[in-house]
Amino acid sequence: MSSEPTPLLVLDLTGTFAFGLNGALTAVRAARLDVVGVVVLGMTTALGGGFIRDILIDSLPPATLRDWRYYTLAAAGGLIAFALSRHLRRIGTAIVVLDAVGLSTFAVTGASKALDSGLGVAPSVLLGVVTAVGGGTIRDVLVGRIPSVLRSGLYAIPALVAAAMTVAAVEWGFYGLPAALGAATACFLIRVFGLRYDLNAPEPPETRGGSGEPHPRKEPS
Repeated sequence: MSSEPTPLLVLDLTGTFAFGLNGALTAVRAARLDVVGVVVLGMTTALGGGFIRDILIDSLPPATLRDWRYYTLAAAGGLIAFALSRHLRRIGTAIVVLDAVGLSTFAVTGASKALDSGLGVAPSVLLGVVTAVGGGTIRDVLVGRIPSVLRSGLYAIPALVAAAMTVAAVEWGFYGLPAALGAATACFLIRVFGLRYDLNAPEPPETRGGSGEPHPRKEPS
């Protein structure tokens, strides 16, 4: 069982359930999968980032396998998503919101766990981002899509902000539920506003072909 303080454990479990739902709903939208495929994709999204983090910090077996609540919530999210799949067109906004919730909570808990393992400031921020985007990246690869973190839209940047805020709060001695919620809220708002107003991370300058015209930009799938 996890030894995290109860409020932070709730935050972590919330992200697990949200990513389980989001991953499974995304799988339904991107590919025609049976119930096993949908649940597997949901669990991969919910648990993948934590697996990567725990392997890198040599915390084995991963926390999500030591505590039954993690994989149970991930599987439950996948099953609920499968049951709701017939209403997929009506819940497009929910998919986006759940993705932002999972991204936000995992960036915070991932960074704090990396610090607890004895890593320094920069590696802990990096692992916070990896925890947040890792599961979704694996999911997208499995369904044959360019990962969200590599496409247009603010994705890694909000996670980076939340992870950095978390690490700063720990280093300055005031990390707790309010600081964790503040960092997660910042990530959530940046992600949602980025989608709402079509804000993107900086891109390379357009290169010009032999005709002097810019090459056409590839739209994200």
